[in-house]
Amino acid sequence: MTAATLSFGDRTLWNNLNLEIQPGEFVAVLGGNGTGKTSLLRVILGQQRLSAGAIELFGRPVARGSKGIGYIPQQKLLEQGTPLRARDLVALGVDGQRWGLPVPSRAVRHRVDEVLEAVGATEYADVPVAMLSGGEQQRIRVGQSIAAHPRLLLCDEPLLSLDLHHQRTVSELINEQRTATGAAVVFVTHDVNPVLPFVDRVLYLAGGRFSVGTPDEVLRSEVLSSMYNTPVEVIRSRGRVAVLGAPEGYGVHDHLEHHVRPSGVIG
Repeated sequence: MTAATLSFGDRTLWNNLNLEIQPGEFVAVLGGNGTGKTSLLRVILGQQRLSAGAIELFGRPVARGSKGIGYIPQQKLLEQGTPLRARDLVALGVDGQRWGLPVPSRAVRHRVDEVLEAVGATEYADVPVAMLSGGEQQRIRVGQSIAAHPRLLLCDEPLLSLDLHHQRTVSELINEQRTATGAAVVFVTHDVNPVLPFVDRVLYLAGGRFSVGTPDEVLRSEVLSSMYNTPVEVIRSRGRVAVLGAPEGYGVHDHLEHHVRPSGVIG
């Protein structure tokens, strides 16, 4: 992505963004609501055109339907009565782009079984997805996203509505797949802490500005204070990060008071 700008009317989400993502790299995208995090994923998916600048994917201009991309959407529980089984959803990740009714071949069934085992979902492979818990459903979505051996994995708030245990489980699962396949990960999140141990770089979006660098380079008081044009304090404790003074929905941790224990430990 070179000199990329995205605007809607007279509102610019980000301007002159230069970002090159390397194979196997884990990039966390942080920022408050309306800063353009999901829009960035839409640009990469070929669903949203840049206002200016250029973007290439695997050495070619971005186009819709790239087979080299795996996508994990925001957590949304399927309604009861949905007949799709866990293995059916994963199978769509293998050959769902084909025309006509899917007729799984032996190779597809073998790949589905491989993926279900990789994400720890074999035991509920034949259970309707709507009957699974939120964490189990998200495991299946991870499986669906990696089924076609993507070179780039896009994750749009995949931890929303999950408890801390399932946040950790899904985060580790995504990182395991990155390590095993060498796929790059672009991970949009409001809370970086569950994935902080895996993150190579952070893209922080705020008020039409951005900062790119390692977590230690970006998640600093002086950097965020400059971006928000207001005093911001970054606190680190036992490998976790919290921010004081940023506008609501800033994207590292919502409402610090919910995460500070009497001992002063954050998390």
